[in-house]
Amino acid sequence: MNKIIKHIIYLFFFGTLLHSCSIRKHIPEGERLYTGAKIEIKADSSIQNINQLKTTLETVLRPEPNSKFLGMHLGLYYYYKTQKENPGFINRWLYKQIGQKPVYESDVKTFEITDILRNRLENNGFFYSTVSSSFEEKELEAFATYTLKVTPAYKMANFKLDSMASPLYEDVNVFKANSPLTKETRFDLSILKLERQRIDSELKKKGYYNMNSDFFIFEADTNQYRNKRFDLFLKLKAQVPKKATVPYQIQRVNVYPNYDVQDSITVKEERFNSKSYHQDSLFFKSKHLDKFITIEEGDYYSPQISKNTSRRLSAIGAYKYVNIQYKEIDSLLTDSLGALEANIFLSPLTKRAFRAELQAVTKSNNFAGPNLAFTYSNRNLFKGGETLNLSTNIGYETQFASGENAGLSSLEYGLKGQVIFPRVISPFNINDAFFKYSIPKTKTSLGVSYLQRSKLYTLLTGSALFGYAWNANRFITYDINPISVNYTSLNRTSDEFETILNDNPFLRRSFEQQFISGLTFSFTYNEMVDGNDPNQFFINTTFDVAGNSISLLGKENTTGAPKTFLGLEYAQYAKADVDARFHFNFGKDKQQTIATRLFAGYGLAYGNSEVIPFVKQYFSGGPYSVRAFRIRSLGPGTYDEGTDANSDGTFFDQTGNIRLEANVEYRFPIYSFFKGALFVDAGNVWNSKANPAFNGNDTFTSNFINELGMGTGLGLRVDVQGFVIRFDLAAPFHDPSLEEGQRFDFQFDKPVLNFAIGYSF
Repeated sequence: MNKIIKHIIYLFFFGTLLHSCSIRKHIPEGERLYTGAKIEIKADSSIQNINQLKTTLETVLRPEPNSKFLGMHLGLYYYYKTQKENPGFINRWLYKQIGQKPVYESDVKTFEITDILRNRLENNGFFYSTVSSSFEEKELEAFATYTLKVTPAYKMANFKLDSMASPLYEDVNVFKANSPLTKETRFDLSILKLERQRIDSELKKKGYYNMNSDFFIFEADTNQYRNKRFDLFLKLKAQVPKKATVPYQIQRVNVYPNYDVQDSITVKEERFNSKSYHQDSLFFKSKHLDKFITIEEGDYYSPQISKNTSRRLSAIGAYKYVNIQYKEIDSLLTDSLGALEANIFLSPLTKRAFRAELQAVTKSNNFAGPNLAFTYSNRNLFKGGETLNLSTNIGYETQFASGENAGLSSLEYGLKGQVIFPRVISPFNINDAFFKYSIPKTKTSLGVSYLQRSKLYTLLTGSALFGYAWNANRFITYDINPISVNYTSLNRTSDEFETILNDNPFLRRSFEQQFISGLTFSFTYNEMVDGNDPNQFFINTTFDVAGNSISLLGKENTTGAPKTFLGLEYAQYAKADVDARFHFNFGKDKQQTIATRLFAGYGLAYGNSEVIPFVKQYFSGGPYSVRAFRIRSLGPGTYDEGTDANSDGTFFDQTGNIRLEANVEYRFPIYSFFKGALFVDAGNVWNSKANPAFNGNDTFTSNFINELGMGTGLGLRVDVQGFVIRFDLAAPFHDPSLEEGQRFDFQFDKPVLNFAIGYSF
């Protein structure tokens, strides 16, 4: 084995040497390949943060040398290959993907770089510094060195405000008090630019509608000092327009709830809450729309309030465009105050929409078939921004199998109605002023579905929900459903299914919990909405509590038997999940990502329940879980469904009340909208209370680490403007269903192909 490894190492270095030689022979005579540059700083001991200064200066070094991979210039290699008379398709394609044109010593303009470095030093306060350059030349390579002799920096003695007209002088003077420019601050041009922008932003908040940061200028005076000190003065540039030096007040707010650019804006006007609503016929009730508008007559202009109003109106879901325009009222302009008219133009979406979907469904238990869904939407249903969604679906699946499972099929019908109100509907009054970022939405829904499994059972399910969704800010979302009701009725069970239930009392109990009534709460913090952030964090926590309030009305018909409500046995449980994710984006345009995920969930049955209802239990495996195992085929614990003589392959019972999972994935671009991925997944489910049907293999213990299912694989994504079709091919390398000592086995000959829409995490 050691000899084989040595041979591989020898071959690698021999290949690298041949590759290097193939590059060297293409370098033109009289040229050297540019291999990079470094900066050497010679500075007085009084200068601090030398490394930080060096890092800043290194950003101006140009050009970038040709990149290397494992010591090889692959990009340069394929460039030279394409210079041949017949380079071939493969070489041309590889050059297009990773090729680079050569960078030679003659391409480096050191005199330009030295000028830029000297300028950067002066911008950072190091005036009268010197910069020189030199090359370290080898036979076919050249490396540049820039030597900087840095003198002590100029530091500020005083920060003063030059004379300005009132009220601008008083307002700027207030903002100056919070300036980061303090005594002994080193001269830094970038900080001065940021300070101008900060003052401009603060002035905008105070109503200075026509102000611009470029209207300010800093002047440094060194004449009074001999020890590299200066006084800094902030002043207005000459000929700044008068209207830029006064704040503006909103004199009138006009709202056009049903605006069409082709229509005249001269329509019927209604005054409501000191705003003018213009609409010929009632499209959106003013009392409901007014709550979303934070621009008020009499207030000073504020870009933040304007953006807030635009965002809140867009979140209603009834409008395609929100356009806020301000018009100056020149006749009301004075030496100290200007006047604005705010016009809010709202262009509605199409009121009614119809959507049809046809899906081909395949499942890990060999069920496959079509699913047809129809959805009708009515936006602005009651002229208050309400959205009505009516959806129905019909699906048929049949199981392709042999033996006892041949001919198994299922037929499902579903109907659901949902109304979303863009406001809080509550029995008690809630002050809308509390919701500064966005107004919560009230969600209501009713649904019913009918599932018929041939040779097994029929299942009737009904659901009702009343709750709220609220964006507290750009990153935080709350979702609370104080009323969440589910009813299931298991009917027409076959003898075969009764046998399954008799063999598994836990499964029977999970189906007997016909009535689920409780509360769910979800908190989400999502930094992934910021695509420019290289470090993105996401966490979602969900709490699901059922049966507590209904237990007060429960009735015990038989001593020791579960209580009922309206003749139905109800469930009592508490369930909590945590889903945490971190994405690190890097590379060119941040197109490469290291994505990680941790999931932990626990459910506790108590009171009226011995086991959590089947629909609320956890399962593991599948395209959004551990991808090397099929859906519901992993766990619980070390259970092996394949060796269980009582299993019929329908996966009814491979669930648990505890779930742990971890995932790591490297995502990278391939070509155009094709992207690739390499990933490793681990996870499993367990039961806190042993289910006899699993022969004690399902219980969660301190040895859970050794019971994780683990797999690895690669994936292909077709990502078209955020719509992602995902293919993942994975194989297990640690299977907890095997005997200890045999679990670590990379079963690359038994891969699982996953197909899904959207990223897994």
